[in-house]
Amino acid sequence: MSANVDLVKSIYAKWEKGDFSSNDWADPEIELVEADGPSPGTVKGLQEMATMWGKVLSAYEDFRAIADEYRELDDERVLVLIRNMGRGKASGLEVADMEPRSANLFHLRDGKVTRLTAWWSRDRALADLGL
Repeated sequence: MSANVDLVKSIYAKWEKGDFSSNDWADPEIELVEADGPSPGTVKGLQEMATMWGKVLSAYEDFRAIADEYRELDDERVLVLIRNMGRGKASGLEVADMEPRSANLFHLRDGKVTRLTAWWSRDRALADLGL
């Protein structure tokens, strides 16, 4: 297993417990892309990433991202197939009942994540990536 996969697994060790507070894994100029879902868009930098995720996470109770599979696509990219868990604060709906199977693509360089693309739909992620 590569250092990149090890780093991504260490991120998910926290996210699976609902802990999204750390960003020590991210490059200061990280680009975060929400490819689909309720608020698609792109932001750059740690503060903007925190703001974007804060908006997403504030809509849910007990939000967690559970890794199902790690795929090392090349020397700089790790795809993680995930299941999202949690409950919408306004709707009370379980995320698992809406679109539980998602994916995240991590671009890594020199031990840091330089770009993170998040898809709410795993099928769309795999199609976008040609997999």
